[in-house]
Amino acid sequence: MKTLKIIGTIALLMLAGKGAFAHEFWIDPTAFVVTQDELLAADLRVGEAYRGGPQPYLTQSFTRFEVVQDGRARPVTGRLGNIPALQMGDLSDGLAVIVHETAGQSLTWTVWERFLAFAEHKDLGDVTAMQAARGLDQEGVIEVYIRYAKSLVAIGEGAGADRRVGLRTEFVALSNPYLDDPAQGFAAQLWLDDVPRADVQVEVFAKDPDGAVMVSLFRTDADGVVRLPVGAGMRYMIDAVVLEAVDPVQASDPEWRTLWANMTFGVPG
Repeated sequence: MKTLKIIGTIALLMLAGKGAFAHEFWIDPTAFVVTQDELLAADLRVGEAYRGGPQPYLTQSFTRFEVVQDGRARPVTGRLGNIPALQMGDLSDGLAVIVHETAGQSLTWTVWERFLAFAEHKDLGDVTAMQAARGLDQEGVIEVYIRYAKSLVAIGEGAGADRRVGLRTEFVALSNPYLDDPAQGFAAQLWLDDVPRADVQVEVFAKDPDGAVMVSLFRTDADGVVRLPVGAGMRYMIDAVVLEAVDPVQASDPEWRTLWANMTFGVPG
C-alpha cells in the first residue's frame, strides 16, 4: 500500500499543465445511513481528490441509474436539472446499492505529455509503446470514457450484501461497512466483464469528518480482491480504471476507451 498526502496529488495534477487529467466521477449520498422515513438523497459529482461539484439529473447523461435492494432494481427518476440528482423515498430496511452508468463522453488530448501523465497516474501501462505499436501518432489523441459508479447506503440497520449488477467494470463489496467491525477492514472484488481483475491499482480516497482527504494506492490480489483498512466516522471512495484500444476509422474517431469503476461508502462513527 502506498499513501499519498492530498497536496501531493494536487501537485501532480498541476504538473500536467492547465486542466486536470484524472477527474473522478462518484455518487455522494447526503448521508450513508438513513432511516426508512427519510429521503435517500445523493449527488453525482465530478472532481479531483474527492472534491467536486454536483451534477444535475439529466437523462441524456446516463444509460443506467437505479437503486438495488435484495437484487431488485428500482429506476431513479426525477425532474430534469434536479440537484441532488437522486431523491428517493419508500425504501426497505436493508443495504441499498446506488448504481450509475454514464453515457460515453469523449475528450481530445492535445498534449501527449498530459495523456502520458494520466496513464502513469492510473497505472494503465506503457501508452507510448502501445501507441507506437498501433501505428498511431501522438497528436490530438481522442479518448472516450464511461463511468460505472456504485454507492453503499444503509437504510435502517443496513443488513444485506452487495452483488454484481452487470456493469462492464465494477467493484463488488465483500464487506458490509454498516454492520461489520471496522477493525476487520473492508474488502471489495474488482471485475471487468466476467473476470476478476488481478494485480490492478486501486486508488482510495478517505475523507475525515473535517473534510480532510488522504489518498492511498492499493492493488488487487490474484482473485481481484482489494483489502482496505478503514476507520469509524470516515467516508471512502475507491476507483480503478481500464484502458482499451479502439480502432479509429476516421480522424474524429477515438483511439482509446477508458472504463472507470468507482464505489463510495461510509463507516459509522
